[in-house]
Amino acid sequence: MMAAEIDPITLAVLAGRMEQIADEMDATLFRAAFNPIIAEAHDASHGLYHARTGDTLVQGKSGLPIFVGVMAFAVKAVIDKAEKDGDLADGDIYIFNDAHMGGTHLSDMRLVRPYFHNGALFCFLASVGHWHDVGGAVPGNYNPSATDAFQEAFVLPPVRLARAGAIQQDVIDIIMRNTRLPQSAMGDLNGQLGALDLGVKRLDELLAEYGAETVRAALDALGDRAEALMRAELQSLPDGRWQAEDFLDNDGITDAALPICVALEVKGDRMVLDFSGTAPATDGPVNIALPTAVACCYVAIKHIFPALPANAGVMRPVTVKVPEGSLLSAQFPAPVGGYTETILRMIDVIFSAASQAAPDRVVANAYGTINALSIAGKRANGQAFVMFSFYGGGHGGSLEGDGLNHGNAPISTATIPPLEILEAAYPVMFRQWALRPDSAGAGTHRGGLGAVYEIELLEKNASVFLFGERGRFPPRGVAGGTVGALNRFAYEQDDGWHTPPLTSKMLDIKLKRGQAVRLETPGGGGYGPSEGRAAEAVARDVALGYLTAENADRLHGPAWRRVYA
Repeated sequence: MMAAEIDPITLAVLAGRMEQIADEMDATLFRAAFNPIIAEAHDASHGLYHARTGDTLVQGKSGLPIFVGVMAFAVKAVIDKAEKDGDLADGDIYIFNDAHMGGTHLSDMRLVRPYFHNGALFCFLASVGHWHDVGGAVPGNYNPSATDAFQEAFVLPPVRLARAGAIQQDVIDIIMRNTRLPQSAMGDLNGQLGALDLGVKRLDELLAEYGAETVRAALDALGDRAEALMRAELQSLPDGRWQAEDFLDNDGITDAALPICVALEVKGDRMVLDFSGTAPATDGPVNIALPTAVACCYVAIKHIFPALPANAGVMRPVTVKVPEGSLLSAQFPAPVGGYTETILRMIDVIFSAASQAAPDRVVANAYGTINALSIAGKRANGQAFVMFSFYGGGHGGSLEGDGLNHGNAPISTATIPPLEILEAAYPVMFRQWALRPDSAGAGTHRGGLGAVYEIELLEKNASVFLFGERGRFPPRGVAGGTVGALNRFAYEQDDGWHTPPLTSKMLDIKLKRGQAVRLETPGGGGYGPSEGRAAEAVARDVALGYLTAENADRLHGPAWRRVYA
């Protein structure tokens, strides 16, 4: 049966059924994982992938959008490995974390399993999750001073964790020997294996009900329709070429700003994203591999055109040009641990360029950093602990309204772990977890507010590692809106509070019991000129403590005082 022959009702039913399979796989891992980054923050993803190309066919709604693109590269790496070995079998499971082959960074452990139906390969199932620790020089793996991948984590190429259904215990033994938290890693691994088992069971049920040819026709049709929807969206934009540039603070090694540049070109039903002019590959870990760069473009496009499905067909009309030798196409063993910061800046410049073509479709820049913070040490009983988490900030304003206060980064649908979970799991106490006044960019619609986190150590001593950004280049507004506040980080010592020499990155800060670290995260950029903001909205912001009266006067004039109650 050809894709064109499937009727719309059957296609809609099958699309929902297959998405439900991926959603159930997500839920299975979230409930089974041991580490809060997966269990609470949902830093994981599952999906179905093309048997020959590895392209994303279906992804769960709870999974991270950045994984839609990168997991296609990860599955293709397994396809290439299996073709070379020539003995792919039902029940095989591959595992790896090599970011240069599968994208993102080494903390993301990928499991890829071929799905066979009646003895023939039908598709691949895959699971990816952010493990708490996979070795390397820094607990939690965000090493701001890494100059190669080996200083970031244990590097595992695609290997078979299972052969025809038989688990290879020696592979598990090697992996567990290379983590500071083997119990957590083992729990996460078992959760991912359980998710893959569930995916196989649900696909068996689906194909038994509808038949392989009908389901395959639906998958083909979904890809074709995703492409058609993308082409229609592009045709709704004016033809033209628009450019934007922004900067990373530094690479964690050399204190020099790094430009990220894009030229966005639309011509008819095609788009080109050209990143020429971007900084060359760096010594420090803000590089990303090419699969990550391409996947990031998909995430930005999905934000601009939210009705598009999570399917590789979306990218067929899009050409991504990444210059060789740039920090967006790093080669192994270049460090890539801080990939989150770089792809956030890529999204920012794509939004800034797109705002010149269609400001009604784009939001201002979000806060632009996950502020990866690790606090690691030993408990009184000698047991190691690694508190790793990411932290929220303000989202950009838009044509429709103000930006979200204290949201998570726009690269994901992950959530920020609740302080109650973090305090229960680790020897820390949050002195403060609050919105940050005066952090939002002004505009007709302001940006969202950033946050203030102050975290006190309760154990005898610990080491702290920070990998952040936006300490020197604030989130930008669009359509006349102003910038959000800069990122600020400070840490407490015997002689008072200090800030890092490199502003947003620091290695091995020593804390004693009772000392703390403090993050003040950026707000989002504003949308539209600030003089266009309603006096009632300004007065409400002042009443809620979002904006001080002094800044309200400076940004919006005194009109708000006439309606302030």
